[in-house]
Amino acid sequence: MSTSTTRSLAETLLAESGVDPDKKGPSQATQLAALARERYDLFMSDDGRPYGVTVGGPNIALPLRGKAGLRSQLARIFTDTNNGTVPSQSALADAMTVLEGVAAVADLRTPQLRVARHEENIIVDLGTTDGRCVTVGPDGWQRLPASPVVFRRSGAMKPLPEPVRDGDGLAKLRGLLNTTDDGFRLLAAWLVASFIPDLPHPILTFRGEQGTGKSKGAAMVIGIVDPSGAPKRTAPRDLKSWAVQAFNSWAICLDNVSTVPDWLSDALCRAVTGDGIVDRALYTDDDVVVLEFRRVLAMTTIDAGALAGDLAERLLTIELQLIPDHKRREEAELDRAYAEAHPAILASLFDLLAQVLKVLPDIELTDRPRMADFARVLAAVDHVTGWNTLASYQATAADAVADVLDGEPFAQAVVDLVDKAGPEGLTLTAAQLLEIVETPDKLPKKWPKDPTRAGGQLKRLAPALRTIGIEVDDSQRQPDGNRSRLYRLTASERSRIPAPGAPAAPETTPDLHSSPGAEPDASTRSSTRSTRPGAAPGAAGAGPGAGNRVAPGDGTPTDLREHPLPGAAGAPGAALQPFSAGDPLCSACGLLLDDFLTATGETTHPCCEPPDTPRS
Repeated sequence: MSTSTTRSLAETLLAESGVDPDKKGPSQATQLAALARERYDLFMSDDGRPYGVTVGGPNIALPLRGKAGLRSQLARIFTDTNNGTVPSQSALADAMTVLEGVAAVADLRTPQLRVARHEENIIVDLGTTDGRCVTVGPDGWQRLPASPVVFRRSGAMKPLPEPVRDGDGLAKLRGLLNTTDDGFRLLAAWLVASFIPDLPHPILTFRGEQGTGKSKGAAMVIGIVDPSGAPKRTAPRDLKSWAVQAFNSWAICLDNVSTVPDWLSDALCRAVTGDGIVDRALYTDDDVVVLEFRRVLAMTTIDAGALAGDLAERLLTIELQLIPDHKRREEAELDRAYAEAHPAILASLFDLLAQVLKVLPDIELTDRPRMADFARVLAAVDHVTGWNTLASYQATAADAVADVLDGEPFAQAVVDLVDKAGPEGLTLTAAQLLEIVETPDKLPKKWPKDPTRAGGQLKRLAPALRTIGIEVDDSQRQPDGNRSRLYRLTASERSRIPAPGAPAAPETTPDLHSSPGAEPDASTRSSTRSTRPGAAPGAAGAGPGAGNRVAPGDGTPTDLREHPLPGAAGAPGAALQPFSAGDPLCSACGLLLDDFLTATGETTHPCCEPPDTPRS
């Protein structure tokens, strides 16, 4: 058929349908833009990203940029309304440009990810296509068919099951995890806090040797809050890949972390408190986008090595024990039990969250630790449950700080130097500190090489040193000369060994045999830890406050790992006032026995040999 014949046939068909062949209709781009403005509410987020929400549909923000989101939805609608005609890519691009301009003049809105505040309630997005959600408030929780808050979705998200009250969900979760009762209560409190969006959350860290169920436990815990196709992820290679992961998931777990480089340590700290990454906008040279996020993080590790002090202070560590072979369960069995329990677990967590939201406005902390907002939530959990999670968290935080100091040879040397200085402490420059501090024969990699680095390292270590009772004050400078900065290092009153004849210090350290959740004294410190297997419950390293024991009427720290004879040179009891008459003394070392050992009929400390025990 000739071209002229084809054109005549097309004109005949158009004439019969009532269409003027000389009059062109609106372009595809025009039709696409009209369809979008009719069906979507367009707006710009405060980070400069354009979105659209379906009018009368679920309150889910669809991004205009990229192939997924509003662009693909608009192409589908156009095809359905034009008898299968597919819009061209250029028409879609032109329409998107117009729609971005429309969004730019609308009121700014911020799409939330998985959880959001709405008045006094918390909204949890279930991640379903129809936009269902759960609202939790001081009076309880309920399911809603549509969210009052705009949420956005990402490809990393999976739907949450609808919560259903079906027995004790927390008890069901307890049966799936390998941890102690105290550890599980702290974990449950962390899960409650993970649904509160406007506070920093410490990084949940599962630590244990191989075969303790770290990875599986962390995957289940993260899946309770924010299910994903990849609940466990390897540590990111660079800052940009980390930012993309963090921007698109509310809860993230880094699995099998062996080392934490400095850049990742800083990135994790910022993600806890709130971060923003600036990147070049796609296909542009001079435009940028900002990825803003504050996230719920978890990590599994056997030993992450020496952590930076600021990261260690943001950890919540759950120690896991080895699972005996006869108690080990198959993964398919665990997955099935977890899927069946998930709705009940959510219902129990939301019940507890509602109670916490009710009492939280009345909770006040007299002493606020580093993660003060989270600690306040723990205090509210303790108030409604009778648990002791706040003290347990403070104990794990103190252990994390002690681990930091254990991995810092320079910090250990500073601690020894302050101990030798006595009550007056030291005031010196960084150069003088490097000169008088005990230097190892072979300098460790982290040992400062010059006064500038020594001053900087002391500044970074100051929070950890303060936790064990050593104050670092660098506010003064030399009055003359080169006006070098002066560092004043002093031990706090409760951690200082009193001079002979000094008045006795009150007993402030918790009893060595107190419950595991007892709150540790922040001033209690020990420069080393007991690592021998089978250490007694009260031995150094066995629990919070166990490093030093203050004997009544004496004020002298007593390390239970070694007991020099009283009065011997260098012994803790040398040149001090004797114990009161009738005080129970260890028959092996001669130092004071605590009330627990006396009550149980013991005559020696757990780590002392009886006097007539032959030595090997």
